[in-house]
Amino acid sequence: MAKILLIEDHDTLGFALQAYLEMKGFEVLWSKDGDSGLQAFEKHPVDLCIVDVGLPGRDGFSLAREIRRQSPAQPLVFLTARALKADRLKGFDLGADDYLVKPVDEEELVARIRAILRRSQPEAPKAKTISIGQYTFDVQNQELVFPGQPPRRLTEREAHLLLLLCQQKGQLLSRQQVLKEVWSQNDYFTRRSMDVFISRLRKYLSADPAIEIRNVYGSGFVLEVG
Repeated sequence: MAKILLIEDHDTLGFALQAYLEMKGFEVLWSKDGDSGLQAFEKHPVDLCIVDVGLPGRDGFSLAREIRRQSPAQPLVFLTARALKADRLKGFDLGADDYLVKPVDEEELVARIRAILRRSQPEAPKAKTISIGQYTFDVQNQELVFPGQPPRRLTEREAHLLLLLCQQKGQLLSRQQVLKEVWSQNDYFTRRSMDVFISRLRKYLSADPAIEIRNVYGSGFVLEVG
Protein backbone atom coordinates (compact mmCIF):
# COMPACT_ATOMS: atom_id res chain seq x y z
CA MET A 1 0.00 0.00 0.00
CA ALA A 2 1.58 3.27 -1.13
CA LYS A 3 1.64 6.04 1.47
CA ILE A 4 0.78 9.58 0.35
CA LEU A 5 1.32 12.82 2.23
CA LEU A 6 -1.43 15.29 1.27
CA ILE A 7 -0.76 18.91 2.29
CA GLU A 8 -3.92 20.90 1.56
CA ASP A 9 -5.45 23.70 3.67
CA HIS A 10 -8.97 23.58 2.19
CA ASP A 11 -11.05 21.40 4.55
CA THR A 12 -13.64 20.22 2.03
CA LEU A 13 -11.14 19.41 -0.73
CA GLY A 14 -8.68 17.82 1.67
CA PHE A 15 -11.35 15.59 3.19
CA ALA A 16 -12.67 14.59 -0.25
CA LEU A 17 -9.23 13.78 -1.65
CA GLN A 18 -8.22 11.80 1.42
CA ALA A 19 -11.43 9.76 1.29
CA TYR A 20 -11.15 9.11 -2.46
CA LEU A 21 -7.48 8.13 -2.35
CA GLU A 22 -8.09 5.80 0.58
CA MET A 23 -10.99 4.25 -1.33
CA LYS A 24 -8.49 3.60 -4.15
CA GLY A 25 -6.17 1.72 -1.80
CA PHE A 26 -3.70 4.41 -0.73
CA GLU A 27 -2.74 5.28 2.83
CA VAL A 28 -3.10 9.05 3.22
CA LEU A 29 -1.63 11.43 5.79
CA TRP A 30 -3.34 14.82 5.62
CA SER A 31 -1.75 18.05 6.86
CA LYS A 32 -3.37 21.46 6.58
CA ASP A 33 -0.38 23.82 6.45
CA GLY A 34 3.24 23.87 5.40
CA ASP A 35 4.80 23.60 8.86
CA SER A 36 2.75 20.59 9.96
CA GLY A 37 3.24 19.09 6.50
CA LEU A 38 7.02 19.33 6.85
CA GLN A 39 6.84 17.77 10.32
CA ALA A 40 4.77 14.89 8.93
CA PHE A 41 7.24 14.41 6.09
CA GLU A 42 10.19 14.29 8.49
CA LYS A 43 8.39 11.84 10.79
CA HIS A 44 6.76 9.46 8.31
CA PRO A 45 8.42 7.95 5.21
CA VAL A 46 6.03 8.44 2.28
CA ASP A 47 5.97 7.31 -1.34
CA LEU A 48 4.59 10.58 -2.75
CA CYS A 49 3.79 14.12 -1.61
CA ILE A 50 0.84 16.17 -2.91
CA VAL A 51 1.47 19.81 -2.05
CA ASP A 52 -0.93 22.72 -2.43
CA VAL A 53 0.95 25.81 -3.55
CA GLY A 54 -1.20 28.35 -1.68
CA LEU A 55 -0.64 27.11 1.87
CA PRO A 56 -0.85 29.39 4.92
CA GLY A 57 2.51 30.22 6.47
CA ARG A 58 5.16 28.26 4.57
CA ASP A 59 3.89 28.15 0.97
CA GLY A 60 4.02 25.09 -1.24
CA PHE A 61 7.04 26.18 -3.27
CA SER A 62 9.23 26.81 -0.20
CA LEU A 63 7.97 23.55 1.33
CA ALA A 64 8.91 21.68 -1.85
CA ARG A 65 12.43 23.16 -1.74
CA GLU A 66 12.88 21.86 1.80
CA ILE A 67 11.48 18.43 0.90
CA ARG A 68 13.84 18.27 -2.09
CA ARG A 69 16.77 19.35 0.11
CA GLN A 70 16.11 16.54 2.57
CA SER A 71 15.13 13.92 -0.01
CA PRO A 72 16.16 14.79 -3.60
CA ALA A 73 14.43 11.72 -5.06
CA GLN A 74 11.08 12.25 -3.32
CA PRO A 75 8.17 12.07 -5.82
CA LEU A 76 6.15 15.29 -5.56
CA VAL A 77 3.00 16.68 -7.15
CA PHE A 78 1.83 20.30 -6.93
CA LEU A 79 -1.89 20.92 -6.51
CA THR A 80 -3.00 24.52 -6.96
CA ALA A 81 -5.60 27.00 -8.09
CA ARG A 82 -2.86 28.97 -9.86
CA ALA A 83 -3.14 28.37 -13.60
CA LEU A 84 -0.54 30.96 -14.64
CA LYS A 85 2.23 29.65 -16.89
CA ALA A 86 4.90 31.24 -14.67
CA ASP A 87 3.67 29.31 -11.63
CA ARG A 88 3.56 26.01 -13.50
CA LEU A 89 7.06 26.55 -14.88
CA LYS A 90 8.31 27.40 -11.40
CA GLY A 91 6.83 24.14 -10.15
CA PHE A 92 8.58 22.09 -12.82
CA ASP A 93 11.82 24.02 -12.32
CA LEU A 94 11.70 22.87 -8.68
CA GLY A 95 11.68 19.29 -9.98
CA ALA A 96 7.99 18.50 -9.50
CA ASP A 97 6.82 15.25 -11.08
CA ASP A 98 3.46 16.79 -11.95
CA TYR A 99 1.41 19.98 -11.54
CA LEU A 100 -2.39 19.80 -11.37
CA VAL A 101 -4.69 22.82 -11.45
CA LYS A 102 -7.90 22.86 -9.39
CA PRO A 103 -10.66 21.79 -9.72
CA VAL A 104 -9.17 18.31 -9.53
CA ASP A 105 -10.46 15.35 -11.48
CA GLU A 106 -10.00 12.56 -8.93
CA GLU A 107 -9.68 9.78 -11.52
CA GLU A 108 -7.00 11.71 -13.41
CA LEU A 109 -5.16 12.40 -10.15
CA VAL A 110 -5.10 8.69 -9.28
CA ALA A 111 -3.89 7.80 -12.79
CA ARG A 112 -1.05 10.31 -12.54
CA ILE A 113 -0.12 9.16 -9.04
CA ARG A 114 0.12 5.55 -10.21
CA ALA A 115 2.24 6.56 -13.22
CA ILE A 116 4.66 8.47 -10.97
CA LEU A 117 4.89 5.58 -8.51
CA ARG A 118 5.64 3.16 -11.34
CA ARG A 119 8.48 5.39 -12.51
CA SER A 120 9.84 5.88 -9.00
CA GLN A 121 9.89 2.15 -8.25
CA PRO A 122 11.52 0.66 -11.36
CA GLU A 123 12.72 -2.89 -11.71
CA ALA A 124 16.33 -3.34 -10.67
CA PRO A 125 18.51 -2.74 -13.73
CA LYS A 126 20.89 -5.47 -14.88
CA ALA A 127 23.90 -3.15 -14.92
CA LYS A 128 24.88 -1.86 -11.48
CA THR A 129 27.29 0.77 -12.83
CA ILE A 130 27.83 2.48 -16.18
CA SER A 131 31.00 4.31 -17.25
CA ILE A 132 30.46 7.72 -18.84
CA GLY A 133 33.89 9.09 -19.68
CA GLN A 134 35.59 9.72 -16.34
CA TYR A 135 32.28 9.39 -14.50
CA THR A 136 30.75 6.27 -12.99
CA PHE A 137 26.95 6.13 -12.91
CA ASP A 138 25.79 3.93 -10.02
CA VAL A 139 22.38 3.03 -11.42
CA GLN A 140 20.93 1.25 -8.40
CA ASN A 141 21.94 3.94 -5.92
CA GLN A 142 21.21 6.77 -8.36
CA GLU A 143 24.64 8.34 -7.86
CA LEU A 144 27.03 9.99 -10.30
CA VAL A 145 30.67 9.71 -9.24
CA PHE A 146 33.65 11.71 -10.52
CA PRO A 147 37.20 11.06 -9.21
CA GLY A 148 38.09 13.34 -6.32
CA GLN A 149 34.54 14.64 -5.88
CA PRO A 150 31.78 13.47 -3.51
CA PRO A 151 29.05 11.38 -5.20
CA ARG A 152 26.11 13.35 -6.59
CA ARG A 153 22.74 11.89 -5.68
CA LEU A 154 20.27 12.06 -8.58
CA THR A 155 16.50 12.28 -8.39
CA GLU A 156 14.44 9.41 -9.79
CA ARG A 157 13.69 11.39 -12.93
CA GLU A 158 17.28 12.55 -13.44
CA ALA A 159 18.53 8.96 -13.06
CA HIS A 160 15.89 7.61 -15.45
CA LEU A 161 16.76 10.21 -18.07
CA LEU A 162 20.50 9.61 -17.73
CA LEU A 163 19.97 5.84 -18.01
CA LEU A 164 18.04 6.31 -21.27
CA LEU A 165 20.86 8.46 -22.67
CA CYS A 166 23.45 5.85 -21.64
CA GLN A 167 21.45 3.01 -23.17
CA GLN A 168 21.50 4.86 -26.51
CA LYS A 169 24.96 6.45 -26.21
CA GLY A 170 26.05 7.83 -29.56
CA GLN A 171 22.56 7.42 -30.97
CA LEU A 172 19.57 9.73 -31.12
CA LEU A 173 17.24 9.55 -28.13
CA SER A 174 14.04 11.12 -29.42
CA ARG A 175 12.17 13.77 -27.48
CA GLN A 176 8.99 11.73 -27.90
CA GLN A 177 10.61 8.69 -26.27
CA VAL A 178 11.84 10.74 -23.32
CA LEU A 179 8.44 12.34 -22.79
CA LYS A 180 6.68 8.98 -23.00
CA GLU A 181 9.03 7.01 -20.74
CA VAL A 182 10.02 9.65 -18.20
CA TRP A 183 7.04 12.03 -18.09
CA SER A 184 4.19 9.88 -19.51
CA GLN A 185 2.76 12.92 -21.30
CA ASN A 186 3.63 15.49 -23.94
CA ASP A 187 2.61 19.12 -23.51
CA TYR A 188 4.32 22.50 -23.32
CA PHE A 189 5.09 22.24 -19.61
CA THR A 190 6.56 18.72 -19.74
CA ARG A 191 8.67 19.67 -22.77
CA ARG A 192 9.98 22.67 -20.83
CA SER A 193 10.63 20.46 -17.81
CA MET A 194 12.53 17.98 -20.00
CA ASP A 195 14.82 20.75 -21.26
CA VAL A 196 15.50 21.82 -17.65
CA PHE A 197 16.47 18.27 -16.72
CA ILE A 198 18.78 17.95 -19.75
CA SER A 199 20.49 21.19 -18.67
CA ARG A 200 20.97 19.75 -15.19
CA LEU A 201 22.61 16.60 -16.54
CA ARG A 202 24.95 18.68 -18.71
CA LYS A 203 25.99 20.59 -15.58
CA TYR A 204 26.46 17.39 -13.56
CA LEU A 205 28.73 15.94 -16.29
CA SER A 206 30.65 19.15 -16.98
CA ALA A 207 33.83 18.10 -15.13
CA ASP A 208 34.70 15.85 -18.09
CA PRO A 209 35.05 18.03 -21.24
CA ALA A 210 34.90 14.92 -23.44
CA ILE A 211 31.23 14.40 -22.55
CA GLU A 212 28.52 16.20 -24.50
CA ILE A 213 24.74 15.88 -24.48
CA ARG A 214 24.00 17.26 -27.92
CA ASN A 215 20.60 18.74 -28.69
CA VAL A 216 19.48 17.67 -32.16
CA TYR A 217 16.98 20.47 -32.65
CA GLY A 218 13.42 19.24 -33.07
CA SER A 219 14.43 15.57 -32.84
CA GLY A 220 16.08 14.67 -29.57
CA PHE A 221 19.37 14.27 -27.76
CA VAL A 222 22.64 12.40 -28.27
CA LEU A 223 25.06 11.51 -25.47
CA GLU A 224 28.58 11.57 -26.91
CA VAL A 225 31.87 10.75 -25.18
CA GLY A 226 34.92 11.85 -27.11
